Amino acid sequence: MNQPNAILKGGPAFQLTDEDRIRYIADTTAKIKLLKGNRYEHFEPTHTTVAHDNDQQLHVYTWTGYTCVAE
Repeated sequence: MNQPNAILKGGPAFQLTDEDRIRYIADTTAKIKLLKGNRYEHFEPTHTTVAHDNDQQLHVYTWTGYTCVAE
């Protein structure tokens, strides 16, 4: 299992738990989208890192908006 290397900042707190926000992302230069309920939460990478448990560095992603799932 891959170690977490990214943290997601911003966005609606009711959609993303703390456990959702710290995750492994294979390509930390790519935008990501997460399916949450009936919409996708969109995040973009920044040039920032933050220290996490045991001084592990996490790439910071920032929330850019959401799109609804098409029916």
